[in-house]
Amino acid sequence: MPPPASARRRRLLAEIAHRVSGLSQSRLRVAVDGPSASGKTSFAHELAAELRALGRPTLRASFDDFKKPWRDAREHGYDRVSGEGYYRNAPDFVSARTLLLEPAGPLGSGVVALCGHDPLTGLDHRDVTVEAPSNAVLVVDSMFAMRPEYNRYWDFRIWIAVPTDLCLARGIERDSASEGSDEAERLHRDRYLVSEQIYRDEVDPMSRADVTIDNTDFANPVVVQTKGTATDVDIDIDQR
Repeated sequence: MPPPASARRRRLLAEIAHRVSGLSQSRLRVAVDGPSASGKTSFAHELAAELRALGRPTLRASFDDFKKPWRDAREHGYDRVSGEGYYRNAPDFVSARTLLLEPAGPLGSGVVALCGHDPLTGLDHRDVTVEAPSNAVLVVDSMFAMRPEYNRYWDFRIWIAVPTDLCLARGIERDSASEGSDEAERLHRDRYLVSEQIYRDEVDPMSRADVTIDNTDFANPVVVQTKGTATDVDIDIDQR
């Protein structure tokens, strides 16, 4: 759990938490979407903490844990390595919908699996479940949360916007320790950037977001768009 970077960041998160919590006292599902290395996971953790401070039980999940295991691609011979293949073939839509999003909804069973397959080990965790209280808020971070296979399930959608060059630099720095610098750069340039461009071209996620946040400066995030209306803040976000 990252500590708040600044009082301004904490205020922004608290405002969004109040907005989300005010939607309903039934179960809610929140998407925190954006490019790789934009800061989605940290933002989702912090938002969940602010929701708990308001008395709402929270569940946290990531769509990184709802992708098909690598062995499935090997056994069935499909591409999930290229940017196109990663976008089209890696997600496990069925598990994400039936085990996570549907049961976590206001009319769902409340019996929720927060992980499909471990992305590192490939272990199947789909039968490990938790009980979501009737007023719980599920916060999910994902690169592609607003694509058609998922979009109808969200009660609130957040887009985390950061310029592409900065995301690339952050992602390579983050992943170099585990992948090596050359492989980390290849992954981000040839897989993630390509898949993200397909997503933006086909889905236009910013147009679907309830709020868009410029997360270029972690200490000073800025709401740049809400309910499809741009604010007075003028920034250069090349994912538009």
